Amino acid sequence: MSESSTILVCDDEELIRWSLREYLEAEGYSVVEARDGVECLERVASDAPDLLVVDLKMPRMGGMQVLQQLSTDGSDLPVIVITAHGAIDLALQATRLGAGAYLSKPFDLREVGLAIRQVLKAHRLESEVRYLRGRKAGAYGKILGSSRPMQRLFETLSRLESVDAPTVLITGSSGTGKDLIANAIHENGPRREGPIMEVDCASLPDQLIESELFGHERGAFTDARTMKRGLFEVAKGGTIFLDEISETSLGTQAKLLRALESRRFKRVGGTADIHLDAGVVAATNRDLEGEVEAGRFRQDLFYRLNVIRIDVPPLRERTGDIPTLVEHFLARFNAKFGRHVQGVSDDAMMRLQAYDWPGNVRELRNVLERAVIMEADEMLLGTHLPRELGLAGMAASVGEHGQGSFVLPAEGIDLDELERSLLRQAVDRTDGNQSAAARMLGISRYALRYRLEKHGLIEPR
Repeated sequence: MSESSTILVCDDEELIRWSLREYLEAEGYSVVEARDGVECLERVASDAPDLLVVDLKMPRMGGMQVLQQLSTDGSDLPVIVITAHGAIDLALQATRLGAGAYLSKPFDLREVGLAIRQVLKAHRLESEVRYLRGRKAGAYGKILGSSRPMQRLFETLSRLESVDAPTVLITGSSGTGKDLIANAIHENGPRREGPIMEVDCASLPDQLIESELFGHERGAFTDARTMKRGLFEVAKGGTIFLDEISETSLGTQAKLLRALESRRFKRVGGTADIHLDAGVVAATNRDLEGEVEAGRFRQDLFYRLNVIRIDVPPLRERTGDIPTLVEHFLARFNAKFGRHVQGVSDDAMMRLQAYDWPGNVRELRNVLERAVIMEADEMLLGTHLPRELGLAGMAASVGEHGQGSFVLPAEGIDLDELERSLLRQAVDRTDGNQSAAARMLGISRYALRYRLEKHGLIEPR
C-alpha cells in the first residue's frame, strides 16, 4: 500500500512535523521534511516525493506560493494543504490551484492517513487516464512520437507491461531520452508500486560505485563510520536504472554480473547475502558489441543485460515527430517563463526538420528554450534559431528547388560552414560509408576525403 510512497511534510511548526512523521512512518510511508516553502520546493526537486502535505501559512514562502510555483513548473505532484481553523476560504482557493484535499488544524492523524490514501489513489487513476489518452494521441507516458520508429518502440514497451523482465538494455545516442524509456518501463510495469533508483555510472568514481550500488558495513573502509544500504537494497520491490553502464570498470562489471546471475549480493565488508529483489534497466550511448571486442566491456555481462534490448532512434530518423515535440516544448517554456509564443513560422520549421540534430531531443529542447527566453515574441522565426540550423535549411532548399537552383539569401552565407554542414549530413545519413556519401554529394570519394580532412571531420592520413 504505502511502503513505496514518499510524503513531503512542509510546516514551520516542528511539533506538527514530528507528529506527522511518527504517524506516517508507522503507516509504512517514507517521510521527508521542510520548514518553509523555499525549502519545500528544493525538496520537491531533490527527493521527488509522491505527495506533499503543506501548511498555507509559513515564513519566507507559504503554501499558496508553493502551489503557484508547482503549477508554473507544470508539476502534477498531488498536494494536501493544512490550514488554520476558520481559514476555509483560503483552503478552497488552494484546491482551485490543484490541491487534492485540505485539513483544518487541529486535525486527527487518522484523518491525515485517510486523506493521503484517497489523494494518492485519485492521482494514480488520473495518471492512468492521461497515459491512455496520450497513447492514442501518439505518446507513451511522457514520450512523444507518432513516427513509425517510435510506434515500434511503443509496441515493445507495451509488451513489457505485464512482464517482470530481470534485465532490459536501452541503447541510443546521447539525448534520445533513454532515461524516459527507463522510467516508462518502471511506471507501466509490474514493479510500478516500488521505487525506481537511478545510478549515473559515469559520474561515480570507481572506488565509490560499489558502495553506492551494494552498500557497506560500518568500518568496511576509511570514513565508513556507519552502515549504509546500497541502491540495490533500497530499490527492493522496484527498479534500478544503471545509466551509462559502459563507463563502469571491468572489476565493477564482474560484481554486477555475479549479482545479476545469482540475484544475491553482499555489502562491502559484509558476509551476509542480500536478495536482489529489483528489476534492472541498463542504458548506454556506446556500441557495447564494439566495447566487448575492444576488451572494455565483459562479454558475459553484455549477454546477461541483452535479454531484452530497446534501441532508441535518433531524432534525425524521426523528423516527422519534430512538430509535435516543438509544440510540446513551446507550451512548457511558455508556462515556465511567462512567454506567449503561439507558433512556428514555415521557415523555422523547415530549418528544424532539415537539421540532423547530433544532440537529439535534448539539443532540440535547449534550442527552443533559448529561443523562447531570448528571441521569440509571438512567433518563432527562422532568424531566432542558431546559425547551424539556418545552414541546414539552406541545404534543404537545394533539394527542394532542384540542382543548381539554390537562391542566395539577402544576408549572405558562410560557404565553409555550409559545406561542413552538407558533408556531416551526408556522412551521418550513410552511416559513415564514404563512397555512398560521395555519391550523395555528386563528387568522387577522393574529393570527399579531401573536404572531410579540410574541415577537420576526419583525421588526415
